[in-house]
Amino acid sequence: MRIRAGRWEWPSSPWWRGAAAVALGALPALAFPAPSLWWFAYVALVPWMLLIRSAPTGRRAALDGWLGGTGFMIAAHHWLMPSLHVFIVVLAALVALLWLPWGWLVRSMLGGTPSARRATAALVVVPSGWLMAELVRSWEGLGGPWGLLGSSQWEVAPALRLASVGGVWLVSLLVVAVNTGVVVLLAVPPARTPVVAALTACAVAAGAVWAWAPRPEQSGRVRVAVVQPGVVSGGDRPEQRFARGEALTRDLAGQDLDLVVWGESSVGADLTERPDLAARLADLSRLVDAHVLVNVDARRSDRPGIFKSSVLVGPQGVTSERYDKMRLVPFGEYVPARSVLGWATSVGKAADEDRRRGTNPVVMTLPGGGATGGLRVGPLVCFESAFPDMSRELTRGGAQVLVTQSATSTFQNSWAPEQHASLAALRAAENGRPVVHATLTGVSSVFGPGGERVGSPLGTDESTSAVYDIPLAEGRTAYVGAGDWAVHGALAVLVLLGAAEGVRILRRPAAPRPPGPPARTARASAARPGR
Repeated sequence: MRIRAGRWEWPSSPWWRGAAAVALGALPALAFPAPSLWWFAYVALVPWMLLIRSAPTGRRAALDGWLGGTGFMIAAHHWLMPSLHVFIVVLAALVALLWLPWGWLVRSMLGGTPSARRATAALVVVPSGWLMAELVRSWEGLGGPWGLLGSSQWEVAPALRLASVGGVWLVSLLVVAVNTGVVVLLAVPPARTPVVAALTACAVAAGAVWAWAPRPEQSGRVRVAVVQPGVVSGGDRPEQRFARGEALTRDLAGQDLDLVVWGESSVGADLTERPDLAARLADLSRLVDAHVLVNVDARRSDRPGIFKSSVLVGPQGVTSERYDKMRLVPFGEYVPARSVLGWATSVGKAADEDRRRGTNPVVMTLPGGGATGGLRVGPLVCFESAFPDMSRELTRGGAQVLVTQSATSTFQNSWAPEQHASLAALRAAENGRPVVHATLTGVSSVFGPGGERVGSPLGTDESTSAVYDIPLAEGRTAYVGAGDWAVHGALAVLVLLGAAEGVRILRRPAAPRPPGPPARTARASAARPGR
């Protein structure tokens, strides 16, 4: 890229341009953990958008959007390569088709020499288009909402306050709006003044949210222990993992606990089929004087198939409180359209057998008296913490603490564990409820009702347990009450844009018809015109 006569110029070769689109689209991944360059998210889209707006045609702009989206999806999910190998490129390219219309939209609003009015409108239109791509790809079958641009702001207190009002979707809108404003400031000089005014208005609105949005009101505290057995190796890993978790839990005796949480797949056999394991868990519950929430990954005895289930065990044994995981990881826990895509099992670590799904969310109520008697816990399993609607539904159902049981041991030395843990901060802020993120091998973390960190996280190199004194909160955030209004607003913007463009096309005067051949007269002929 170079600047000539005040204009941004890009390589004319379509191959070089395509390579540039892929590389520039990958830049936003640096804003997520592990790099966690959260500030970079506000300018990471700028080079990609400058490339798109310079496209000679709308078709080329759409192609640049698709190629950049492919780069982004590969970079954001590169840690899946050991499991999916080259198949990740195929998946990324398919999902990135959602950025085709966004590329066309960027050029439509900012290409050439847009008017100040159109460039200012781009601050709303371009983020709305981006959000539609994020929304559609958040469907479980397309990989889920991992890597939403707004989730890169999980450490930023003002952004977490925005999330409490409009969810992660509102934060994504803000981030893309700032990127769009920077593009206008760099490439559309006539629109700089109104765009600066619009960005200032955004900053004032964000400040107003910070000052006046409802804050969770503290309503007590709860002591929760997280048991992280760490990496185990050898022949019978489920048994070794259970034994290690058992030993770590015994160390928690006498610490005045309300709940002990084990990670995903911490129990490798159905507890009905293994009463010895159930008895050992009941012994632990009596020893630490608290219920133990484990996660069973096994074939059930009462129905066909393998389930991943959060199971609550008390001093008297396994309780009736059970939650079966509802949203499964594509390829990791099931293969979409297995009859067509089943070959993925031969090139990667895709699931040989599809897991079965639960049907309903469950809010578990801990028995007992005292300050935490009747504590209501909303469990989620691994991948489900990425879905804003699931934690919101649990909160609306009365959950006081959200618990995520996870296992990212397959991706131990990648960005995945830290990325997964960061999602808990967004869910806590959105719902005004503390979130406990317990894993087998790290990173385990706890966040308070505002998304603030509680205690120290347990890293991927630790095999230990930790006790967290967690503040509880009551009341509803604006997001819990109003839901995905930011998404609906973005959709309304795009509908209005389409309607306005349609009216403009209808009002466009018809092109004049080309003049026909001169009329013949008695004194003229085709052979001798003019006579």
